[in-house]
Amino acid sequence: MGRGRAKAKQVKVARQLKYNSGNTDLDRLKSELGVSESGDDSYDELAEKYADYADDYGTEDRKDGTS
Repeated sequence: MGRGRAKAKQVKVARQLKYNSGNTDLDRLKSELGVSESGDDSYDELAEKYADYADDYGTEDRKDGTS
């Protein structure tokens, strides 16, 4: 008993997130997360950095059965 008010608040917040998330300030979110403007450059750097590992381990099946 007494959980009704807390559950109602959770449902209200969930509905707000679901239906009212269209006006998100993406620039502010980028600055909070510390995302750089370079974008694809970071992927290229990571691909070069781990290319040797991909050659060594990329074609083998994983131990858990997934590929």
